[in-house]
Amino acid sequence: MSAVSGEAAPAAQSPASRRRVLFASLIGTTIEFFDFYIYATAAVLVFPKLFFPASDPASATLQSLATFALAFFARPVGSALFGHFGDRVGRKATLVAALLTMGISTVVIGLLPTYAQIGVAAPILLALCRFGQGLGLGGEWGGAVLLATENAPPGKRAWYGMFPQLGAPIGFFLASGSFLLLTHYMSEPAFFGWGWRVPFLASAVLVLVGLWVRLRITETPAFQRVIDRAERVRLPMREVLVKHPRALLVGTLLTLSTFVLFYLMTVFSLSWGTSALGYTREQFLWLQMLGVVFFGLTIPLSALYADRRGRRAAMIAATVAIIVFGLAFAPLFVAGSLGGTLLFLVLGLGLMGMTYGPVGTLLAEQFPAEVRYTGASLAFNLSGIFGASLAPYIATWLAKHHGLQSVGWYLAGAALLSLVALLGVRRDQAEL
Repeated sequence: MSAVSGEAAPAAQSPASRRRVLFASLIGTTIEFFDFYIYATAAVLVFPKLFFPASDPASATLQSLATFALAFFARPVGSALFGHFGDRVGRKATLVAALLTMGISTVVIGLLPTYAQIGVAAPILLALCRFGQGLGLGGEWGGAVLLATENAPPGKRAWYGMFPQLGAPIGFFLASGSFLLLTHYMSEPAFFGWGWRVPFLASAVLVLVGLWVRLRITETPAFQRVIDRAERVRLPMREVLVKHPRALLVGTLLTLSTFVLFYLMTVFSLSWGTSALGYTREQFLWLQMLGVVFFGLTIPLSALYADRRGRRAAMIAATVAIIVFGLAFAPLFVAGSLGGTLLFLVLGLGLMGMTYGPVGTLLAEQFPAEVRYTGASLAFNLSGIFGASLAPYIATWLAKHHGLQSVGWYLAGAALLSLVALLGVRRDQAEL
């Protein structure tokens, strides 16, 4: 018997309406993650050379990774800001505002002058735009997950909840593909002169598409019930902190290994692979894109398993596998073997899909509808601070001072904390 067979159905919707909801949740997170990942790629390949003093390349890379981390500290602020309105005004309007915040910040990055043109003001402006990206994503993710899960029919909540999660591999694939095409067809001077700006400016077109889709959806049944029952709370953030601290703590910790794994497999591996291991930028981007295919494929597989066996059980199985992968990190990630490095990326990103597929639904189930936008978003983004913001920086420092295997121990340790939190999760909730 399914662990979630008692789920209550939302108000009746036509198939066309449900498809529109799922596409709205997918397109928004695809755009958001595309914006986020083009920054992550540029933080390794472009910004150290153009936005920071060139006298010390190693320091410039670490400073660039520090601006990358800044967005993760902005995300809880976005959770509080957009979560407040998402739980007070509604999911739809808040999702539109979050998308605009992220999109405008990304387009402005594509217009910024460099360090050679305006000096120290360049990295300051870059940091401000990065903060804006984090602010928007802090409000985007939780709303997209609720848009999907609160419209899900009985027995398909994890399946619906995985649609916004698919935005991550699709967005990453588009971001890496953009830089791969640019570096392949452009000369080095042209790429660093203006080519790197193209993905940031092209984001404007994607944002317009996303806005058009989201303006055509209706409010979720769960939030409509909150309105009808007059259950909206005046200060959702206070309600979460005072009445649901256990859910917030558990939600933050159970997502920790998801963040650490992803940013080790993307930002750190790109940086380490193109420096210490000697791969060219083009070689490694190709390898990463192949790995991301498996990230995308394992998300629906994990959702099917989660709907059959339960979200908690699916997350526990994926987290145990991440611990094992962490212990084998260094032997897999070595120089001189394209096949071995591809296997490393396929395994790591495949495991990422297995944990990422059900995590949004499981987090949403930890909070009641009247504070769910705030609670789920805050837990997810606090985990981003501890699990993702400094992960590339910490991993780079560990690898240089204690060897690559210490990075694997770091991942295994984070996964162990997530496993402890998952063991403390109550049963999957029957009703959202």
